[in-house]
Amino acid sequence: MSEHDGTERAAVREWKDAVTPRSTLLCVGVFALMLAFALSYVGALHDPKPYHIDLAVAAPSQARSQLVGQLNRLPGEPVRARTVGSAGTARRQVETRDADGALVVAPGGTARLVVASAGGPGVANALKQVMSGFAARAGLRLTVVDVTPVAHADYNELTSFYLVVAWSVGGYLVASMLGISAGTRPATLRRAAIRLLAMAVYAVVAGLGGAVVVGPVLHALPASVGQLWWIGALLVFSTAAFTMALQVLAGVVGIGLAIAVFVVLGNPSSGGVFGWPMLPTFWRAVGPWISTGAATQTVRNVAYFGSHNTRTHLLVICAYLVLGVLVALLVPALKRHRSRSVGSPTHHATDTGTQPYGR
Repeated sequence: MSEHDGTERAAVREWKDAVTPRSTLLCVGVFALMLAFALSYVGALHDPKPYHIDLAVAAPSQARSQLVGQLNRLPGEPVRARTVGSAGTARRQVETRDADGALVVAPGGTARLVVASAGGPGVANALKQVMSGFAARAGLRLTVVDVTPVAHADYNELTSFYLVVAWSVGGYLVASMLGISAGTRPATLRRAAIRLLAMAVYAVVAGLGGAVVVGPVLHALPASVGQLWWIGALLVFSTAAFTMALQVLAGVVGIGLAIAVFVVLGNPSSGGVFGWPMLPTFWRAVGPWISTGAATQTVRNVAYFGSHNTRTHLLVICAYLVLGVLVALLVPALKRHRSRSVGSPTHHATDTGTQPYGR
């Protein structure tokens, strides 16, 4: 064998040692995640168009049904109009986020469009544009009233979104780092419980840190530290617990799955950049059921709308928490029970990949 052939074989062996089949598969997964990231963000945000913006309509009884019918037949269905009993009811629904906007029509052809830009300037601006065109064609003299404007230091109402992104990143990163350093699958039920407890303590501190940054430090949101703290702690722990559950089920691949859920899908569909009525169908459908979107709307509603309309969003966040905790605890318990039933040796050393429930 020539010296050249020996060098080539050594190079091949070194390449195989450096790039194993497992690492190759992980790289393919990263590539797929990158493409999904581009598709999700660009697909959701590159061409926002209004669709079924919830519009409460208060008008004289003789014109009410005709007006609502005309609004619901607009090309592209930008609004979903429905009647309410009075101008006061219409305004209250906007102030409590039971409606995205309200059209109040008075006898004589005057009309008032009520919006709340704090609920998302994109939706409010789109509604202004749609209704301005409609009013011109219908012969209505339209004025616009913003009953809940965005705070001066909260440009385009993006603070709540970026705060939630920070909390979410903190949640899945702390679970990922614990998994990488000590094994993605805790060896015993007790170790799983200890890890969850550690993440809960971290979540309390992280929730407080985020609340302090956007409150006393930057004065970016009109909400108290106490109001934001508990939301942040709940979100961080739910994200961390769900990420841990994915790792328990899928090992290190679970980290990628967590990124797919909370970053690739969760961020663009959250309604943080553009409200849900401005997003394409897929992202509009999944956004309310991912904790990123639920938390973004919760923070907005607490900061600007007197905590109205938060129950469903909080239930979504809690669902991720409960599911994550249950999976993270039950899977190690079931595997340990199974190993005992077949007479497998029990290990107690560390939560590493060499253990029966390791990576």
